[in-house]
Amino acid sequence: MKSRLNCYFDPKLADQLTTFALRQGIHRSQLVEAAVMAFLSPDALDRREAAFVRRLDRLSRHMERIERDLTIAIEVQAQFVRFWLSASPPIPPDQQDAAKARGASRYQGFIEILAKRLQRSDSLVREISKEITPEFNGRDNVAAGTSTGASGNTDDHDAVLAGMEDKNVGL
Repeated sequence: MKSRLNCYFDPKLADQLTTFALRQGIHRSQLVEAAVMAFLSPDALDRREAAFVRRLDRLSRHMERIERDLTIAIEVQAQFVRFWLSASPPIPPDQQDAAKARGASRYQGFIEILAKRLQRSDSLVREISKEITPEFNGRDNVAAGTSTGASGNTDDHDAVLAGMEDKNVGL
């Protein structure tokens, strides 16, 4: 024998309950009973906790990847600045205007290369990972020192970077 309980619901919630019960083809009391049983079930708490743990684990892994990528980006930038400062001689005052024009041109080329890489979802971290472990990435040619795209040709940005290196010799 079941006990009778009187419950009061907000009118909107009562309408939703009625609509859902009609769609399911069951009485409202059966629906409320099932909801209360699920809420009071000891397994319900365990399921919610397990779901939270999975989400937190996923977030932790994501944060670890972000931290690793940020560490790599900072180290790359620091190494570049160190190299640039040690390898770049001072520019004489009479050549500074020409150097500024060359710098602006190179910067525009850099921005174009960066835009292409971002559009293709290229990543320095992914590129480094592929170079370190080519056997896991199916890229045997990386170990040999060549980087080819899907068409077998050298990537556009590699060719542009090689051209930019030639231009840097004059500075």
